[in-house]
Amino acid sequence: MQKWKQWSKSSRKWLWILVIVGIVAAIPVIYDRYQTETSANQVEFVFDYRDLVDIAAIQAHPNDYINEQLDRLKDAGVSTMAMFESTLDEFQKSRRITLYSSIDLAKQKNELIPVNENFTYVVFTNEENAREISPIIEQTFQMLEIEVKPWTYENQTGLMIETPMENAVLKPMQSDPITFNMLRSKGFIIMPRLADSLPYDPDYMESLISDYASEGVQRVLFEGESVKGYNDQAAQMSLNAFAELLKEHNIGIATIENLKAPQLGLKQLAYALDYNVVRLYSLSDADAALDVQKIADRFTLASKDRNIRMFYLNAAPSRNATKAMITDPMDNLIHSLVDPGNAIDKIESNGFTIGPAESFDVVDSSYQRIFKLIVVIGAVAFISLMISYFFPILTISAFILGVIGSAGLIVLKPTLFEQALALFVAISGPTIAMLLAVRKVNGLNLQAVEMKLSRRVMHAIVLYLKTAIISMSAIPFVVALLNNVTYQLMIEQFRGVSLLHFAPIALTGLYIVLYRGGNLRQQLGNILRSRITILGVIVVGVIGVVGWYYLQRTGNAGSVSSIELTFRSLMENTFGVRPRNKEFLLAHPIFLLGIFMSIKYRNAIYLMVIAVIGQLSMVDTFAHIHTPLTISLVRNLLGLGLGLIIGLIAIVAWQIIEGCWKRWSPRLTR
Repeated sequence: MQKWKQWSKSSRKWLWILVIVGIVAAIPVIYDRYQTETSANQVEFVFDYRDLVDIAAIQAHPNDYINEQLDRLKDAGVSTMAMFESTLDEFQKSRRITLYSSIDLAKQKNELIPVNENFTYVVFTNEENAREISPIIEQTFQMLEIEVKPWTYENQTGLMIETPMENAVLKPMQSDPITFNMLRSKGFIIMPRLADSLPYDPDYMESLISDYASEGVQRVLFEGESVKGYNDQAAQMSLNAFAELLKEHNIGIATIENLKAPQLGLKQLAYALDYNVVRLYSLSDADAALDVQKIADRFTLASKDRNIRMFYLNAAPSRNATKAMITDPMDNLIHSLVDPGNAIDKIESNGFTIGPAESFDVVDSSYQRIFKLIVVIGAVAFISLMISYFFPILTISAFILGVIGSAGLIVLKPTLFEQALALFVAISGPTIAMLLAVRKVNGLNLQAVEMKLSRRVMHAIVLYLKTAIISMSAIPFVVALLNNVTYQLMIEQFRGVSLLHFAPIALTGLYIVLYRGGNLRQQLGNILRSRITILGVIVVGVIGVVGWYYLQRTGNAGSVSSIELTFRSLMENTFGVRPRNKEFLLAHPIFLLGIFMSIKYRNAIYLMVIAVIGQLSMVDTFAHIHTPLTISLVRNLLGLGLGLIIGLIAIVAWQIIEGCWKRWSPRLTR
């Protein structure tokens, strides 16, 4: 047993060697990722044409309004119009048709309401509309086995559809060809929005996609909970057929950021298209009314910080009781793109160009598999090192079992494996760094009496930098293990962010409480025999509330106050890349102050439980795979630099407070 303990401790140096080898092996993989994320630099702006029709419907001259706004959008930099599949209701809003139910028609003719008829009657507003749209309506309802017959009303061409109007207006059909041609003549690219609400018809889809390709369509976007063909995949293999059609005509897809749930079938379709996918940010109707600068900042940050290459503009009319009129956000949106928001100029100044969005050109070098295997071994070694500082006797066992388990999971559950290993290595880096810092402080406590102030400051700075380097040594493993375009497109997402934000804090606190005294059994016994006091319960409650709030703030869904948003904008405009507030304002300064104080005051080491937040946050920054590597690196370095400055200021402030206390406390005591 003694020899086994000795071997376990001596094995640490070999595990550190494997960690270093793993970091070196990760570098070529990281370079592949860098090449991938810099391969697509065109940003595209898309406007929802259906929204423009809705706004025009409340104007005195709808067609004139639409033409005017289209010209303004084109001049502002909007190159693409999104067109939904049409419905009878949309045709009516566009003044292509007039709809009547059986009851409406009876009232028009001053006749009795029919007892046993509830049909939909369509009247075309002119012969061009009848010629272009009648075949589309007939084809749609005949596919649904609903009878459609010719019909006239007051010498106007029409159709009688043998289904209630409530049902008829829900059926999607081919986009309005008249509008399609009008938009193309104005120079707009069309991005169709396809729904999967009707049964998949292979012949119809083949004709539709072929027509789209001939008209310059480059990308489609889906409406609803699933992609086209998903619902009939089991019966017809329709999703596969749809993917083949898109691939044959070189048409890609877009995926919408921050949906409540991913669209069903998107992952399978993206894979079949060789990831001819771009990420799209959708500006909601409500957000379209925000301040012009705020909208412009959103577009600028999304393109630079989140690899967004397509922006989708929504708009809707709204009642304004103050002005006693109905307003719309068209001016607001256009001004956000040009003067005074200048989103287009800001995006271009960041190295992007305005044009049709392109998918990433995925770089997957032939050597990447070999290097990733080395990275896996290095990651397992890193995790084994963390275990060794708590249970030294398990060091070798943890490494052997980790390698065996990794081999099995790579084959059985590769996605689960890479995410789990990345999570545990992300936890290990900051945890090991903090444990080594605590150990170092333990040794410095013995020299605290005679240690000069300048040496204490120097020890704090050196330990601050060493700890940061050890923490960030986990970053190459996280980046290499999650180097897959599915994470960059957020088709797959890194899980376990909450655990990453909690585990290093808990492990650091556990180590300080149980292991700092040297005798684990004795420390544990002292804790179990401790009396429970009201003050202790209050302290635990406060820690619980603070911890709950901290976890609520983690991830993309965390809420942010307006004051913090203003401060973030200030930092972004000042430095170009915004460092994380919790790093340079809180954790990093507390680390420096905590080390400085702990050398002299032993119990100040508990500040390290807060300081570990900064270490894990630096690793977590790179776990946001959709953020470019250069942005994440600059964010970390800025946080460290600003944290160092604020930390040194905190040390000076502490020295002043400590001096005042020594001078005045005797008088207060008397």
